[in-house]
Amino acid sequence: MNRRFYLLPLLFILLWAGEGEGDASSDTEIIKKLLGKGYDWRVRPPGINLTIPGTHGAVIVTVNMLIRSISKIDDVNMEYSVQLTFREEWVDGRLAYGLPGDDTPPFLILTAGQQIWMPDSFFQNEKQAHKHDIDKPNVLIRIHRDGLILYSVRISMVLSCPMHLQYYPMDVQTCLIDLASYAYTTNDIEYQWKKDKPVQLKNGLHSSLPSFQLNNVYTDLCTSKTNTGTYSCLRTILELRRQFSYYLLQLYIPSTMLVIVSWVSFWLDRGAVPARVTLGVTTLLTMTTQASGINAKLPPVSYTKAIDVWIGACLTFIFGALLEFAWVTYISSRSFYKRKKICSSRNSLLVETRQALIIPNTVVANFTEQPTDEVEMGLTDAPDVWVRHQNNGKTVTEVNGLLNHTNDGSGELIIIDSKHKNRRYVLWNNFKNLRLVRWARRRLDVDDNAKRADLISRVMFPTLFLIFNFIYWTKYSQYHVPAAI
Repeated sequence: MNRRFYLLPLLFILLWAGEGEGDASSDTEIIKKLLGKGYDWRVRPPGINLTIPGTHGAVIVTVNMLIRSISKIDDVNMEYSVQLTFREEWVDGRLAYGLPGDDTPPFLILTAGQQIWMPDSFFQNEKQAHKHDIDKPNVLIRIHRDGLILYSVRISMVLSCPMHLQYYPMDVQTCLIDLASYAYTTNDIEYQWKKDKPVQLKNGLHSSLPSFQLNNVYTDLCTSKTNTGTYSCLRTILELRRQFSYYLLQLYIPSTMLVIVSWVSFWLDRGAVPARVTLGVTTLLTMTTQASGINAKLPPVSYTKAIDVWIGACLTFIFGALLEFAWVTYISSRSFYKRKKICSSRNSLLVETRQALIIPNTVVANFTEQPTDEVEMGLTDAPDVWVRHQNNGKTVTEVNGLLNHTNDGSGELIIIDSKHKNRRYVLWNNFKNLRLVRWARRRLDVDDNAKRADLISRVMFPTLFLIFNFIYWTKYSQYHVPAAI
């Protein structure tokens, strides 16, 4: 309903009471007349609802604002800075000085020192604030002829903004600007948003933030009830999406490169101990330093952030590559000393090399032919091996690793085809004869455990890292904006 319609009876009363005092001929005289005839700026004006007796209801304060800039969004202290032009409109019938269409000026502007009643508005989540006074106080108080008051001021504030960092740095934050009356309850003051553009944005504000993108701005009500009464409140919600390009270039790509560099040790010879140790330790320390620099910009929250998962995974892969080198070195040294011990034993029954089988103090029998290609490639089963030779006057017979002492003095090597095979052995043989398994066995060089570990790591580490990336980006790229509290 038109606010000015309610003011017409008040205007006639005020004008009738002022007859005989002469028409005001200037703004100064009108202001002196309005503020000098018993006007008390400490008492709130009556409302505009004439149907309510007495105070005519609460004063309706219409609010709108122009956000000029948003800066210094601090993740550690969870706060941000904003500069805005704040405007309020309300009706004070005691300051009406004319009727529509008369020769009075359409509005008057008050200067410093001329006091009128104003709402006791304050920002609930404000930490620091100040008005701008350069080079004159940036304040506007305009009185229209029908008693409508416009109050406009330019202020800068530091506001608290509780953040949810579970998806950092792919998060979307909602920061608030809450406006309420400090002393007047809803019986005295009621705040309303202006219907046309309640929140205006300066041109270019969406993309002017250094590390955030302003996605959306919308308004809401936040009227609260306390022990002292119910207070009207207006809320501005700023939806800020963090710019991911900075973290992609400064964190994700460098850390991915560090993980890949740590895999280079799988292609280095296991004897190059200084090179592999230096590579593993350097990448691990670099990743740790990078993680410390990122965490220094964040508050110590109790939950796990997306960046914590990424850094932890990268550290795990790099540390795993370093542990793999330690394992390869261990099994390589173990195999070397084991072979050396066998060669140094004078009573060795069998010494295996890549070229031949050396049987000391043994007469070879039934071994006139070379092993066939099928046996070497695993296409057919290798025969059982019997070794018998002299040992301190007795004959020791070894059958596939089992020793049997006899009194026979002859020594010989006997190769006998296997005749009895159980079901499990047959299934294992069939599995080994698969084309893919035979190719993998030839590639992995099953006779060298250290080399096999490096070959497996060359495939396993990149595969696991790709799987982790798929799961990570699938989960954390689908972020839902948390509801404003």
